[in-house]
Amino acid sequence: MRILHTSDWHLGRAFHGQGMLAHQATFVDHLLEVVDSERVDLVLVAGDVYDRALPPVDAVALAEEALVRLAGSRARVVLTSGNHDSHQRLGFASRLIDAAGVHVRTHARDVGVPVLLEDEHGPVAVHGLPYLDPDHLREPWTLTARSHEAAMAEALRRVRHDLDRRPGTRSVVMAHAFVAGGEPSESERDISVGGVQHVPPSLFDGFDYTALGHLHGRHTLAPALRYSGSPLAYSFSESTHRKGSWLVDLGPAGSVAAEFVDAPVPRRLARLRGRLDDLLEDARHADAERAWVQVVLTDPVRPAEARLRLERRFPHLLSLGFEPDGGRRDVVPVARAGAGLTDHEIALEFVRDVRERPADDAESALLLNACDACRDDTDLDPGVVA
Repeated sequence: MRILHTSDWHLGRAFHGQGMLAHQATFVDHLLEVVDSERVDLVLVAGDVYDRALPPVDAVALAEEALVRLAGSRARVVLTSGNHDSHQRLGFASRLIDAAGVHVRTHARDVGVPVLLEDEHGPVAVHGLPYLDPDHLREPWTLTARSHEAAMAEALRRVRHDLDRRPGTRSVVMAHAFVAGGEPSESERDISVGGVQHVPPSLFDGFDYTALGHLHGRHTLAPALRYSGSPLAYSFSESTHRKGSWLVDLGPAGSVAAEFVDAPVPRRLARLRGRLDDLLEDARHADAERAWVQVVLTDPVRPAEARLRLERRFPHLLSLGFEPDGGRRDVVPVARAGAGLTDHEIALEFVRDVRERPADDAESALLLNACDACRDDTDLDPGVVA
């Protein structure tokens, strides 16, 4: 059986203000092309289909289009909910659309009930586990501890109980969790409970293949235990990631062979650090001129018009930070009001603290005009609301 393992689509998410829906639609096109060209039998989507519980309308429309197209393809589909999804919204009409070959698993009540498939080598049981919140399941599942490990252990106990009744059946498990050994990025939502979010990889021992979701980088924790990662980068911490899906061949005795299929890259990411003049002049940064760029400036004094000057060379600059040489400034300056200080003088002090040099005459005049424009107009008629 040929399996395509993907996860963490996060439909509806933006990247530093850049809309990603068109790029997500390109990934859906790519996914369908791989299903056809590689003769995929089963597509696994291991959670976080949407970026938030109440997704925007255009994200829902793209998800519907993706599932309709997959239903019309040669592949069956098993899709689970992640910690970003609403299990109720994503799971709406799941029993109805099972008949179309798209199996949506979002409720804990279905844990232990597999999607049963078959190929020329015999049966395959696919156990799609949704994101399991320990706080919600502690009472109904009588968990012995308030932890992700306890919730996942109970879920997999139910899975093994089902498989024990199916001798000779190959097993595929889908889970949306932080399994120890994977590396997080800045774009995943923290799922810690009691300060702990990891589950040990040993919980998944014995299954023929486990398709993991949640972490946005691809990871191979064991030959049969893998994260596909997100198909697109959603933070600059993912600038070194290779994005795509795992193409997995599940053999007749449960053997696994996997290769990675790269996803389309809409625009690569570049992280630059240094002094402004060096970044503007260094020929080594020529490739970053076409990339989405994050810059951290290290000049001892914050340069004037830094963003404007950087954008002339790096038109896709999305993030600009300032960490002066000698250590990062951890205290954000605040305006200090004082007896006898005018609004204009307070603003000038703030500028001096932020930039570590005073405003020039033109900037001072601009601040004065801004302060004057914000004052109450004492000439207004009493009945006029300012």
